[in-house]
Amino acid sequence: MSIKSLKIFNMSTRSKLLILGMLLSSVLIVVTAYFAINNTQKKIFDSYYNFGQMMTKTMAKQTVDELQLAETNTDQTEKYKKIKNNAETLVQNNDDIAFVSFTDATGIPVYSIEKEKFKPLDDFSFSAPVFIENEDGEKILAGSLQVGFTGQTFRNVLTTSKNSMIFIFIIAWMLSCLAVIVNTILLTRQITLLTDGVNKISTGEFGYTFNTNDLWGDIKELFEQFNDMSSRLRRYEEQNIEKLTSERNKLETVLISIANGVIVCNNYDRVILYNNAALKTLNVSERAFKNSKIQEYCDSNGELCFQEGISKFKDLPLEEIENEPPEFQTVIDDKTLKATISPMFNINQQYQGYIIVLHDITKESQIDLMKNNFISNVSHELRTPVTVLRSYIDTLYNHGDEFDTNTQKEFIGVINQEIIRMQNLVNNILDFSRLESPNIDLQKEYTSIVSIINTTVDSMKVLADERDISFSVIIEPELPKTYMNPDNIERALKNIISNAIKYSKDNGKIKIRAEVDKTGKNIEVSVEDNGIGIAPEHLDHVFDRFYRIENEIHTIKGTGLGLHLVKIAIEKHHNGKVFVTSKPGEGSTFGFRLPIIAEGELKEEKTEEISPSHDSKTIQQIEEELLENNGSSENNENSFTYDDWEISIEKE
Repeated sequence: MSIKSLKIFNMSTRSKLLILGMLLSSVLIVVTAYFAINNTQKKIFDSYYNFGQMMTKTMAKQTVDELQLAETNTDQTEKYKKIKNNAETLVQNNDDIAFVSFTDATGIPVYSIEKEKFKPLDDFSFSAPVFIENEDGEKILAGSLQVGFTGQTFRNVLTTSKNSMIFIFIIAWMLSCLAVIVNTILLTRQITLLTDGVNKISTGEFGYTFNTNDLWGDIKELFEQFNDMSSRLRRYEEQNIEKLTSERNKLETVLISIANGVIVCNNYDRVILYNNAALKTLNVSERAFKNSKIQEYCDSNGELCFQEGISKFKDLPLEEIENEPPEFQTVIDDKTLKATISPMFNINQQYQGYIIVLHDITKESQIDLMKNNFISNVSHELRTPVTVLRSYIDTLYNHGDEFDTNTQKEFIGVINQEIIRMQNLVNNILDFSRLESPNIDLQKEYTSIVSIINTTVDSMKVLADERDISFSVIIEPELPKTYMNPDNIERALKNIISNAIKYSKDNGKIKIRAEVDKTGKNIEVSVEDNGIGIAPEHLDHVFDRFYRIENEIHTIKGTGLGLHLVKIAIEKHHNGKVFVTSKPGEGSTFGFRLPIIAEGELKEEKTEEISPSHDSKTIQQIEEELLENNGSSENNENSFTYDDWEISIEKE
C-alpha cells in the first residue's frame, strides 16, 4: 500500500470515527435524557398526587374542626356558611385548587365553590369523609368533602424540570461531541504524524523521531517504538552506507568502463539504466533517453532501429533465450551495430526485463565489404591474364606454324606481360600477408635511394610506353644513404608509380623527385601525375586496406592493396611517413619520407646531414629553367646535370 493510499484510508477512518463517536454519544444522551425526564415526571406526578391527597385531608380536618366548633356555638346554617367562607378564601388564594364542594351525610350538596378559569385535572380530584364526635364520643359521618386540583404547580414544576434537564443534556451532548471531535482530531493528527514519519523512513530519512512528551497511553508507546525503530535504521544505515556506496560505485564504474553500449530496460520496455558508451553510440542525450521506450527510438531518418529485433526477442521461448541470447543487426545513421539481448531476472527468478549490449561493427562491416570487393577484384584481375594466357598459348600451340617470327614474338611478349601482371598481383597478396605479420623482421642495409629509383623507373617504362606516358626524374645530388630493405622500398615505389600510370591521362607525364626535406632529417621521394585526381573526402583513406574509389571516374580495376602495402612498408618497417596531395582534374602526388639516420642498430654511425646546395631555388624553379635553357653542358638525349643536380627526362 502506498503512502498516498494510506493517507486516503486515514482520512476515511477519521471521518468514520468522528461520525460513529458522535452518533454513539447522541444515542446515549438521548436515551439517558428520555429515561431521566420520564423518571422525573413520574416523581413529580407522585409528589403532586400526594400533595393533593394531603391537601384534601387537611381541608377535611379543618371542616371537622369548624363543624365541631359550630355545633355548640352556632346554628346549622351559620356553621355551613362559615365553612363555605373559609373554603372560598382558600380557593381564591390557591391556584392549585380548582373547586371545593361539600355534601352532607345524606348526599345533599351543602356548598360548591369553583374557579371559572381553572379546570380540574382528571387524576387530581380527591374526596375525604368528614366525621364529627357526639356527646358520647362516637364519630358520626357529617358529610363528604371533594377537592379538585388544577395541576398548576405540577405543570410549572414539570415544565421547569423538563426544560432544565433538556438543557443539561444538550450541554452534555455538545460536550461529548466536542470530546469525540477533539479526541478524533488528536488521534488522526497522531496517525498523520506517524504516516509522515513512515513516509520519511521510506524515502531514506532514517533517524527521524517524534516528541512524545504530549502523548499518553498506547499511542505514546507506539511512537516510542517508532523512534526506536528509526534510530536503529539510522545506526544500520551509518554502518552500511560506506559499504553500499562502495558497491554502488563499483557497479557504476564497471558499467561506465564497458566499452560497448549497455542499455537496461524493465518489463515495460522503459530504459532504466545505461552507460555513456550507449548514449554516444546512439547519439542521444541522457534527458531524452532516460525512461523512454526503447522500441520508439529512431535515427535521424526516422527509422525505428530496435522495434523489429525486440519484437522477435519477445516471441522466442524463454528457454531458448536463456541458452542462446538472440542477436540482430541494426543501422543507425552511418553506424552498423550488433545488438545482443539477454533476459534479466531477480533473485527469485522472476522476469524483470532485458539487457541490450551494443557492439559497433561498422569497421568490421566495412572490412567485410572491402574483403568481398577484394576477392571480387582479385578474381577479376586473375581471370583476365589467365584468359589472355590461355587464348594466346592455345593459338600458338595449335596455329604457331602459321605465324611468322615477328607475330610469334608479339604473342610471346603479350604472354610475358600477362605473366608479369599475374606475378605482381601474387606478390602484392604475398607481401600483404607477410608485411602484416607482427613478427616480420626485414633484412636491412645502409643503401642509397638513387639506384632504387633508377631501377624502378627502368622496369616501369614498359607499362608507361603502352599509353605514351613519359617520366621526368629529378634527384638531388649527393643524397645520403639510409637504413632500408632495398627490395621492400623498390616494391613500394613500383606500386606508387604503377598507380600513377593507371590514373594518368594518355600522353601524360609523371614526375619523380628525390630530395632532402625541409627539416634535413628525411629523404623525400614523390611521384606526381597529371591524372584525374582524388576528391578531398577520399584522401584520408587511400592508404587503407582494400580501399577502392569506384565511381563514374575511377573505374580502373585493382585489389586495393597497393597503397596499403606502401604504407605498411614505409611506416611500420622503416619508421617513415607516407603522404598524398591531390586536386580533382589536376592530378595527384604520392610520396614517402625515410629517416636519414636510422634508429636502433645504426645509432653509433653519424651521418652528416646534407642540405641542398641550392637553397635559393626549388625543384619547380629548376625545372622551369631547364625547359627554357635546355640545361647546361654534359647534356645528352635522356639525362644531364644542372647545378650539381642529376636530371633524367624521357623525351616523348
